Amino acid sequence: MAPFIGTLMKKPVFRFCLTTCLVLGTVLPVLARETIATRPILPADYSSIRIFDREGRFVARIPAERRYWVPINRIPQFLQNAAVAIEDARFFEHGGIDLKGITRALVKDVMQGEMAEGGSTITQQLIKNKHLSGEKTIDRKLREARLAMEYERKYTKKQILEMYFNEIYYGNGAWGIAQAALLYYDKRPDQLTDDECALLAGVSKAPNRYNPRGNTTKVKARRNLVLSRMAELGMITQKRKQALAARPVTSVKSGQSSYYLAHLRNKLVQQYGEKVFERGGLQVIAAMDLLLQKSAEQTLSEQVRAISPDLQGALLCLDPGTGDILAAAGGVDFKQSAYNRALFAKRQPGSAIKPLIYAAALEKSHTAAELWNDDPVSYRRSDDKIWQPQNYGHERQGQVSLREALAHSNNIIAVKLLEAISAPYFADFAGNLGISLRSRNDLSMALGTGEVTLNELVAAYAPLANGGLKVQPRTIIKIYDRRSKTWTRTPAPRTPVMSGATAFITTQMLRDVLTHGTAKNLKKFAEHYPAAGKTGTTSDYRDAWFIGYTPKLVTGVWVGYDKPRPGGRGFTGGAVSAPIWERFMRSALARHPAASFKQPESVISLAIDPTTGMPATTACPVTRNEFFSIGSEPREYCTAHAGDPLQELPPSLELPDIESLLIQGDEQNSVGEPPETVGDEVPDEDTDPQPPTDNPAPSP
Repeated sequence: MAPFIGTLMKKPVFRFCLTTCLVLGTVLPVLARETIATRPILPADYSSIRIFDREGRFVARIPAERRYWVPINRIPQFLQNAAVAIEDARFFEHGGIDLKGITRALVKDVMQGEMAEGGSTITQQLIKNKHLSGEKTIDRKLREARLAMEYERKYTKKQILEMYFNEIYYGNGAWGIAQAALLYYDKRPDQLTDDECALLAGVSKAPNRYNPRGNTTKVKARRNLVLSRMAELGMITQKRKQALAARPVTSVKSGQSSYYLAHLRNKLVQQYGEKVFERGGLQVIAAMDLLLQKSAEQTLSEQVRAISPDLQGALLCLDPGTGDILAAAGGVDFKQSAYNRALFAKRQPGSAIKPLIYAAALEKSHTAAELWNDDPVSYRRSDDKIWQPQNYGHERQGQVSLREALAHSNNIIAVKLLEAISAPYFADFAGNLGISLRSRNDLSMALGTGEVTLNELVAAYAPLANGGLKVQPRTIIKIYDRRSKTWTRTPAPRTPVMSGATAFITTQMLRDVLTHGTAKNLKKFAEHYPAAGKTGTTSDYRDAWFIGYTPKLVTGVWVGYDKPRPGGRGFTGGAVSAPIWERFMRSALARHPAASFKQPESVISLAIDPTTGMPATTACPVTRNEFFSIGSEPREYCTAHAGDPLQELPPSLELPDIESLLIQGDEQNSVGEPPETVGDEVPDEDTDPQPPTDNPAPSP
């Protein structure tokens, strides 16, 4: 027997047990009495903010960020019983430490040859979480025991249980039962079911392993052990135990769509103030399409990282009829960088700005059939230096139509066209589309030297897709307040900014970009889906863009480095961004039937001779159809090829007053639902050598 006692004396737990027995009768220092609730009480009607997408699919919850206290009378009795059963069956009998439990731990200690953690009472666990560290030393255990006995003298058992539930750790950053219930089940503790209570009661032994989001097999086994202990102690019947043990392990989904969700958080703070999340009770219907958002995040991340691990990117998809932002991926990895480049990063758009210049020119009676040349031109800058714009690769196209100039992103013709309509006029036109250009008199605007966000540029393309109406980008459709049972809606205003004819003709010009222009690698896509778009690449290949659209979706892609630097020759919008756009759009359009751009009644189609841009005759060797706004069509037949008219010209009309057309469009679109319409390395891009820079919800 003596050798065994000697062995015991060497064991830390035995020495702890002996020391504890010696101090049981001593006078302990009295701690300063403190109130039980050390944090604000969880409101009895609290519910987290819940986010749903436009189709009613659950996206995420935004629970209160602060820790709350829950009184014992709002903690289910089943949860109290379950915790006692699995953690401290003699809780209501001992005075803070359980000698029988310590004895069991001693035996385990002897068998394992190390200091065991067993034998701790609920009171001791409370002390450890509230006052001490988790180090396994005799000194810490003695302090824990002394404080536990002191707590038993100062507080009732129910008070100790209340403190225990509000102090222990439940994994994944959840401290206390209030955070745990909200995090894992989106409930207040008093709303927890019996099987949820049993699961949470078993978490404290190993919070990172046994929390509801852990390995399902291990978590279920732990929960069922809790139920078995309750049955052994007569707290539940065997039948009840079996029924609860048969239930699956569940928890609410963690947050998803991080970039979009972070923006929604900011919008809610702007609208309701900093305490909106503590107040809770809101149900937000976001403009997001959850399936498109997931596709955007995955597509952008995979495609950009395949190019270079250091690259960043952004993708934004917008409904041109409403302005709803359906998807917004602000980077390749939210955990690495939460900065939303889709909404906030300002970069030079390069030639992605050109379609807006051409649209502005159409509004001033220019036509897609007009012939322009790209002979070199020089301009004297304000600093008296000479600027001579160049085409990509310094190639020349000679005399071409505006349609071909846009398809192949001719820099020189774009600058000449901007000069013809005047830079201030275009600056005002772009401003009406939501793009603010700082240098109103700078012709280098034609090459995209101003800075825009992806969100602004995508929204500026929306009128081209929807018939000429500016829409306001929207991320929240409506919000339901569960307390007041009221809805708050975000309006979706639509304002005419160009004629329907201009929008349609510009779109038809941009369709050529995908078939034989700077994004001709999208030709197969364009054969299946009516689509239009434009590439953009900035000087030294620093930014690669593609903004493209169908009648129902406008999607933009930007790729570049956060700290701008050249991506190398070939780092162009056509080669880099267009393929990302295509992959996303194929997925997006797979769920929607193909739709065509609707031709307005104010647009006519004429057969022209492309070499002259004039209505064709029977003698013209080559003809093609071109679109004109009624009244802007050329009135003289082709002078290069004498012959009979190939088709009759419409009656001569005065060019419609633009303002009256906009008013008519406003009257047609101001009420009701939004309109329904709405390859090789060719000299792919448009860079110019250093152009001057002045630099499920309830239904309402």
